[in-house]
Amino acid sequence: MSGYIVLMIIVLIPSFIVSNRFRSRIKKYTQMPLFSGLTGKEVAERMLADHGIFDVNVVVTNGILSDHYNPQTKTVSLSKDVYYGRNVAAASIAAHECGHAVQHATAYSFLQMRSALVPVVTFSSQIITWVILAGIILISSFPQIMLAGIILFAITTLFSFITLPVEFNASHRAVQWIGNSGIVTSQQETAVRDGLKWAAMTYVVAALGSLATLIYYIMIFLGSRD
Repeated sequence: MSGYIVLMIIVLIPSFIVSNRFRSRIKKYTQMPLFSGLTGKEVAERMLADHGIFDVNVVVTNGILSDHYNPQTKTVSLSKDVYYGRNVAAASIAAHECGHAVQHATAYSFLQMRSALVPVVTFSSQIITWVILAGIILISSFPQIMLAGIILFAITTLFSFITLPVEFNASHRAVQWIGNSGIVTSQQETAVRDGLKWAAMTYVVAALGSLATLIYYIMIFLGSRD
């Protein structure tokens, strides 16, 4: 248990710092009016058009920071603040989500790998808590259950790490397009880069947290065999 506490402290402190920094950046750049005056929806549509993508719809969705791209329906869903927003934060998020659409259109390998794992991860997430719990309770008599739980959790951890290049690449595409689009000033381009950097870092700490938990479960399993 002490080893797990140390692992989680190592992960939770950076996670807290990154989360706070990301929220502060979003708040700051939401208050920075976009030079071109475009809404997030208009930014998304222009980026898609500039990449020759005309079969992806940009729609508004409920929730805060609920923005995402669905490769199955070819839909970029933007939260209301982003969809209607005329600020640097809205433009950054809209362009980032369109970065995923560009990945899809160009058959970006890591996005394909991530999409292939979605059904497996969805299934694993539904049962993993119960399998791990049963595995810990019955570890002395049926260690195979704990091993099965570890394998399931390892799949979700792998998914977290495959997500990293997908997110960083989408942000890179967004920054590159915004820098060449003329919709921002040089100062605002720097702000876009900064905001998306901290957004991507939230995925890094999430992946590390998943890895730390996986290591803890492995330690429990190996400890039971001593």
